[in-house]
Parts: sequence; C-alpha cells; structure tokens
Amino acid sequence: MTQNPWTREQSPGPQQPSPGPTPQPDITPRGPSAPQHGVPAPAEDQRLPKFAIPAADTLWWVGVHGGAGETTMSILLPGTRAANHRWPIPPPPVPTPVILVARTHGSGLRAAQRAAIEWASGVVQGVAVLGLVLIADAPGRLPRVLDDFADIVGGGVPRVWDIPWIEEWRRGEAPTPDNTPDEVFEVLESIYALRASNPADYPAPY
Repeated sequence: MTQNPWTREQSPGPQQPSPGPTPQPDITPRGPSAPQHGVPAPAEDQRLPKFAIPAADTLWWVGVHGGAGETTMSILLPGTRAANHRWPIPPPPVPTPVILVARTHGSGLRAAQRAAIEWASGVVQGVAVLGLVLIADAPGRLPRVLDDFADIVGGGVPRVWDIPWIEEWRRGEAPTPDNTPDEVFEVLESIYALRASNPADYPAPY
C-alpha cells in the first residue's frame, strides 16, 4: 500500500512532549462479516446488476442507488474505484473487497438494506463486503425515524461509516483536503487501515 494521502499533517510549532503512540482506527467488525445461512435473497428485480473484473486488485465502492456518492468516495481515496451501482465480480479464487455507499434519505437506506440482504443471502459470489458508508442527504441531524432505520440497516453489514453534509461538495467543488472536515478524514483513515491491515491475502478466498 502507498502512504495514506488522507492523513492530516501537523503544523509546525513549539516542541511538545510526545503523547505516546498514535491511536489506530478501530476496524473491528460490528456486524456479520460473511453471508449467513437462511437469509432469503431479494427478488431478481430488487438485486444490483453485476459486471466482470479481471482480478480482485483494488477496493470498489458500490453505490446502491443513483446519486449515492460512490464517485465522490473514489476521488477521496485514490487507487479505489466506483462500480457504477453494480457488483464487481472477479474470477476465483479471491473475491474483491467492496464498500456499499448510500445517502441517508429513506429511499437510500432502503436500497442499502436490499443490497445488504442480497449479499447476506449468499447469491453474490466474488465480493467481500467490508461495510457501508452513509452520506448525509441534508444538513443537520437525521429525523429520529431515519436514524433508527439507519441503525437497523447498519446491523446487517460488518461496519458503518458516516459522512456529514458538506456544503462545498453540494456547490460542485471537488473534494480536497482543504474542504473536507475532520470526520471524513477519520472515515478515510479507518478504511485505509482496514485495507492495509493484510493486503497480501485479504479478503478471504471464495
């Protein structure tokens, strides 16, 4: 792995006593990390399409609906790719790592739930879902009903990362370190650490 391009640089200043080792992002799964027996697959017309890739050589962002933000995420973390709302399927034996991406409005969360169920049912061979990125669809806090629903959806994937509303991005500015808040840096550092934790043979074989 190359050096993480989304690590905040510390500005020079008076020398301070070392605070000790830098805390590492927590990449422990909070939900299921593999498909589960007994989960019924969604109907065919509720599933995401698939496309073939030559090898499992990168991390893919799978936007589960139009406008989810998968292209933005691929810009934020160089070397990753947007899957254009499809499952990227490599040849055996090693699946490709993917992260689902959705907005936090009702239809976005329902699409994320369908994709998580599709993966959990085992009908998508060749992908390893690492988690779900939820990107705020509006400024401010989520309404309680959507916040509760997001918790339910997040319980079906290994990890959930939250991206706040960013006004500069809404205005069409490309994501850069200068217009990206600390919360997003923390998300990217966590995802980078997850991928760098075992790059040679992660994820597990088919």
